[in-house]
Amino acid sequence: MAEDQKAPIVVKRIKKTAGGHHGGAWKIAYADFVTAMMAFFLLMWLLGSSTKGELQGIAEYFQTPLRVALGGGAGSGDSSSVLNGGGTDLTRSSGQVKRGVTPDKKKTINLQAAKAELERLEGVRLAGLKGRLDTAIDGSAVLRPYRKQIQVEITQDGLRVQIIDEQNRPMFDSGSAALKDYTREILRELGRLMNDVPNRISLSGHTDAQAYAMGERGYSNWELSADRANASRRELIAGGIAEDKIIRVEGMGAAIMVDKANPMNPINRRISINVLNRKSEARILGDGAKLDVETAEEIAAALEAASGGGSRPVDADAGAAAPGVVTPPATPASPDHAQ
Repeated sequence: MAEDQKAPIVVKRIKKTAGGHHGGAWKIAYADFVTAMMAFFLLMWLLGSSTKGELQGIAEYFQTPLRVALGGGAGSGDSSSVLNGGGTDLTRSSGQVKRGVTPDKKKTINLQAAKAELERLEGVRLAGLKGRLDTAIDGSAVLRPYRKQIQVEITQDGLRVQIIDEQNRPMFDSGSAALKDYTREILRELGRLMNDVPNRISLSGHTDAQAYAMGERGYSNWELSADRANASRRELIAGGIAEDKIIRVEGMGAAIMVDKANPMNPINRRISINVLNRKSEARILGDGAKLDVETAEEIAAALEAASGGGSRPVDADAGAAAPGVVTPPATPASPDHAQ
């Protein structure tokens, strides 16, 4: 019977089910990756489209210590800092508003751009003066006959007007600082025209290489050129130019010639009248610091003066700073001296 009994058959049924939800962590990681790539490409685009000044400002921002940036001090509030006091414009290298300073007390301004604008306006003004002088010379009955003897040109120092001798029409008596009548007319007319601009003026006298009988030991070309420059200064003032506009009068002798190949050429005898730009004026007066404009009010005043809005105020000590040439005692000219 035992043989007849069979072992029970056990059937195990395995129920297969689909995998459950594994979560969305991978989506967050993927989103972070895409965001990082987008930020990277935006950074590359910004770096490629930014100017050199903007990049320099950004670099200065990250170089500024946090304590200094928050508390102020050297590196954050100095006008020479690229990022001045946490200013809002990273492209400006100086003159930005410091934190805690209201705009009505100190305006935000780019000093370098303002100085460049001043130089541009000054160049425009001097070019306009050159045009007016050329027109006046060509249209004046007084100046037109001497057109070949009057040269007007723009130089690195400003505007230079030169009155040059001719063989048959000298400006001065031979070996003397006594002006011819037509030279007085020329200088007085030029003085009237030059008084319209606020720029200051320097004068220099030049001679040819013809020496006096006593050479350099007595009355020489140095004194003669200085005397002639001073005589020209007096005629410019008589023509209406303001006395305080002339800040230098000098005699150059025969040191600077127009025709170096022919030292006796009459063209070397001349009077140079220089309408100075701001840089040349500051160099002569030894006051280069005045070229640094620090406030918006000074910038506005300087721009107004440069654009022809008014004459530049004259310093109280300008007279002391302006070098003059002392007229030496009268000495008879050498008979063979022909200047």
